Amino acid sequence: ELGEPPATLPTVGTNLTDLRLPRKVTVRELGGCMGPIWPSYYSECSALLFVVDASNPTQVSSSCIQLLSVLSAAPLASVPVLVLFNKIDLPCYMSLVEMKSLFRMQDIASCATQPITMLETSARDGTGLTDVLQWLRTTLRDPS
Repeated sequence: ELGEPPATLPTVGTNLTDLRLPRKVTVRELGGCMGPIWPSYYSECSALLFVVDASNPTQVSSSCIQLLSVLSAAPLASVPVLVLFNKIDLPCYMSLVEMKSLFRMQDIASCATQPITMLETSARDGTGLTDVLQWLRTTLRDPS
């Protein structure tokens, strides 16, 4: 049970959140405007969640460029990536099929060195968050 989803606001700086999956995992959230400093955190990264606003078509091209930059960073070459198309609770959101097409995700995934998974989410109403937690549990599982 995830409980009540938190209030959502755009990330302006950086936020840290600890999750138990069942081991403790620290999630560092960096807003899009923090893109210039993202590389300073790459070496600490075990998994990457890249969140895209699926309700804002004007940001698609800049989000795609940022994603390509992240995927081409050497320290992230083998880090699993989860691309989240968020805000699907809004009436103007673009579907997963539309977002995959606009981002040319098939081309990106075929050229990327890391595994890429894509999900639709709504941070506001909780849609898809269980799938995100399951992806994190599976991806960050201790090697046996």
